[in-house]
Amino acid sequence: MQQIALGARDKAELRSLWCDLLGIEAVGHYRSEAENVDEDILRAGAGAAGVEIDLMEPVDPDSKPKTHEPPLHHIGLWIDDLPAAVTWLRGRGVRFTPGGIRRGASGYDVCFIHPKGSQEAPEGGRGVLIELVQAPPAIVTAMEALASGGAHA
Repeated sequence: MQQIALGARDKAELRSLWCDLLGIEAVGHYRSEAENVDEDILRAGAGAAGVEIDLMEPVDPDSKPKTHEPPLHHIGLWIDDLPAAVTWLRGRGVRFTPGGIRRGASGYDVCFIHPKGSQEAPEGGRGVLIELVQAPPAIVTAMEALASGGAHA
């Protein structure tokens, strides 16, 4: 798991829960008019086991995408070779959102599997937007070590 993205019309309530009450540290901020999002980036845990929690609100609640609907906006998964994974998934009929592979809010390359399939690409996220995130080399190495029962990261 790389991330969980939560949306609300006003992220102050989300910050109150996740930062003030649960004590999860905010480590960044991202704003994009084009993506209609103003988000605070939190980090729970450390190393390969750390998970990013994005608290998102729309720049304009009346515009799309509706980054606050549904409240669980998307999940992010680390991918060790994003271009190869996209090619492989496309070959199996997976539908991606417009925009292709691009730099994401946390600085990693990302792309999104559309929540719904289409006639041309019938496989989607079964109602969930899924972000595929290019894992940096340190995460790939740590996850390989965890999978092989080696050193803990």
